Formats: sequence, structure tokens, C-alpha cells
Amino acid sequence: MVVTSHDVARLAGVSQPTVSRALRDNPKVSEETKRRVREAASALGYVPSETGRALSSGRTRRIGLLLTDLENQFYPHIIAPMHRELEALDYQLVLQTESSDSGRVAERLLALGLDGVLLATTTVDSVLPVRLRDRGVPFVYFNRVAESVEADSAEVDAGIGLSQLAERILALGHRRVGAVFGPRNTSTAEQRETALREALAVGGVAIGAALSYRGPFDFETGYAGARHLLQRDDPPTVVVCGNDVVAYGVLNAARELGLAVPGAVSVVGFDDLPEARWPLLQLTTVAFDLDAMARRAASLLVDRIEEPEAPFTHVRFASRLVERGTLATAP
Repeated sequence: MVVTSHDVARLAGVSQPTVSRALRDNPKVSEETKRRVREAASALGYVPSETGRALSSGRTRRIGLLLTDLENQFYPHIIAPMHRELEALDYQLVLQTESSDSGRVAERLLALGLDGVLLATTTVDSVLPVRLRDRGVPFVYFNRVAESVEADSAEVDAGIGLSQLAERILALGHRRVGAVFGPRNTSTAEQRETALREALAVGGVAIGAALSYRGPFDFETGYAGARHLLQRDDPPTVVVCGNDVVAYGVLNAARELGLAVPGAVSVVGFDDLPEARWPLLQLTTVAFDLDAMARRAASLLVDRIEEPEAPFTHVRFASRLVERGTLATAP
């Protein structure tokens, strides 16, 4: 016979809803009651049914993480902290991969029966936030946002770290500054480009059109951008990259071209991914607390699910320059 929560309730001498709350470690249930319920569940070999929970509460306690940029090495680093945070809050993380975040994706997300969605690869022109809002699906922006629809968000304040970087670049004598920017349809690329240009302008330096390159946040963009910039008659003495993955591509292209880093050209990234700290790379980069930002986005979504009428919360994580071995005095 299948053991049910009603069987546990009878043995523990409590109601069936109390069994559910006790096994979810609800703080409103006394420790003594929790103990009795756990002992009864253990004695009967009871395993909570997620389907039963969903039917009784109207929630699946499943959170979706939507990713459309599967080649970007940035995103695998956010899955573990999001999972840990949600697990502590008694929710399950479900990874959903798509080739784009078009409006059709909303229907597939709804079919999964998710309580909410973490949007990590949103573009500024995406219609998905509109579709999710119109269908009443809670969501939180992680790292990227779309201004068309307001929602809770966890982002990086790129200005602080890029101001520190600009000051350091200028102090090291760099005047021909090159950049490999991210795609125009992402808020992260827009914010980082604007912050870098404004910070350099304070020192009288501009990034000319001939010394800039743009593309997706991937290795190939960095590689192609470096070959485009570094084979010019007047190449930049430093290349600032939209993220660390782009910087990896720049470093590889520089090596193929026989250019020492940082002797012939300096290279700077953004994100401070774990690989950036490897002795082989020692990448100078702009860092922020990625783990904390991922966990905060997850907790924001749980808060939104449990308090749908609460005001929106926008959390910005400070950035800082981390100087390693790829930035030096201008040649």
C-alpha cells in the first residue's frame, strides 16, 4: 500500500496540512511537532509527493532558468549558486535552453508548469518579458534587463570598476585604447560601453571607430576583433573586452600574431570568471560577486512568487578592477 500524508498525520496526531508544513520546515510549526511528524514519516517510510504538493498548494515549487546563449562560458558558473539558494528555499531549479527568447518560448515555459522564471540572456528588444507579464508568470532579470517591462532584477554596476580601469590605463600611458564590445541589443553591452567611454573621456581619450569592434559575447568575437585591431598600422596598445570570454579570444589571437601580452599589447576582460585567475591566463579584469548575484536573483524570484504584490526590487552589485598579468605600461 502507498503511504500517504494522511497516514503520517494520524500517527503523529496532527492534521494533514500540518504534515506538509512540518516537512517543509515551515517556521510556523513548532520544533516538537516537526520532530513528531518526521519520526512518523520515517517509521512509515513516507516520501512526499511533488505532484500532491502541487495539487494542494497550486505551486510546483519549480523555477526555470532560461538560457539562449549556450556557447558563453559565463552561464555555467551561475547554475550552482542558483541551485543552492533555491534548494535552501525548498524550490527546484529547472534549466530551460532555447535558441532565442522569442514570444513562442513563453508558451513552452507555461507548459512546464513553472512557478517563475529567471531570465539570464534577455535582449533589450525581447518580447518574452511582455508575454510572461501578460500571462501572470513571475520572472526576474539576471545580469541583463529589458526596459520595456519592469521586473525585479539583479545586475552589475559596471561604472565603478570601469572608472578604476580607465584611471589605471591612463596612468600606464595608454592613449590608443581599443575595445571589443558586446552586441548592441544587450543591456550589459550598452552599459559597459557607455561607462568605459565616459571614464576615458575624463582623461581626454576616446575610442575611435577604427579601434572598436563589436559582436556576441563569445570567444570568436574576441579572436576576430583582435585580428582586426592588432594588424592595423596603428594598433591599440590596450584592448578592453566586453567580457572575459571575449578576452580569451583576444589573448589567443595575439599569441598567433606573435604579440606578447602585456609587452606589445595589454588585454582586459570583465566578469572575473574562475578561468581568469588561472596561472596560464592571469587576466586583468573587472570583477563583481557573481555567486552572490546569482543567489540574490533566485531569492528575489521566490519573494516575488510568495508576495506577488510587493514593490519591485532592483539590486546592483558593485564592480572593481582586479589587476593581474595582462595589463602593463604602454609600449
